[in-house]
Amino acid sequence: METVPRVTISNEAKKVVDDLRERHGALMFHQSGGCCDGSSPMCFEKGEFMLNENDVWLGTVYDCDFYMSKDQFEYWQHTQLTLDMTPGRGASFSLEIPMGVRFVIKSRMYSETERDHLQPIRYGP
Repeated sequence: METVPRVTISNEAKKVVDDLRERHGALMFHQSGGCCDGSSPMCFEKGEFMLNENDVWLGTVYDCDFYMSKDQFEYWQHTQLTLDMTPGRGASFSLEIPMGVRFVIKSRMYSETERDHLQPIRYGP
């Protein structure tokens, strides 16, 4: 069995990423449990968000690195995340907010077989 990705992306979210990439260049995502939109994923220009040892790299989604705070990862580690989007303005500093849309996470539990083949994670930047 192939390695199972920890993060996937919807076609609708890909369109938003394409638009943002055209405007801003290389991108990255980070999901924390902090302020603003709570645990919503936030999109930044690559390198714009300062990472530290409390962040976990979950992999690359649509050519963008995806990080999550360690505390959030403890909660979400048993689920595959899907980066999606929804209409409406969020309350974060994410790049898509001025477009009138915001990224959201949808999740599902891994099967037993998938859990044995998960993409490795990396702690810190």
